[in-house]
Amino acid sequence: MAEVTDDSFEAEVIGAELPVLVEFTADWCPPCRQIAPVLSAVAAEEGDRLKVVQLDVDTNPETTNAYGVLSMPTLIVFRAGQPVKSMVGARPKRRLLEELADVL
Repeated sequence: MAEVTDDSFEAEVIGAELPVLVEFTADWCPPCRQIAPVLSAVAAEEGDRLKVVQLDVDTNPETTNAYGVLSMPTLIVFRAGQPVKSMVGARPKRRLLEELADVL
């Protein structure tokens, strides 16, 4: 899964042609580690319809603050540069795909 930073967020997420699922994550966050394999699987299966990236909240405070992220993991889907869906917390793959169905 690709990582984005404050510096690359505009190009990688805002300017992306596909919808982008951004996981706001942190090394110290157990639920973030729990959902990592789920996001990797979704990225592999839905790569033609959805781009999946991670942003470390500790090293990228600008983007984290810009989107009001307070809890980890926060998942935000961007389409055409705009946030269109936000979810907080780890979830199983099946549930995540169900929640993403309306934005894919």
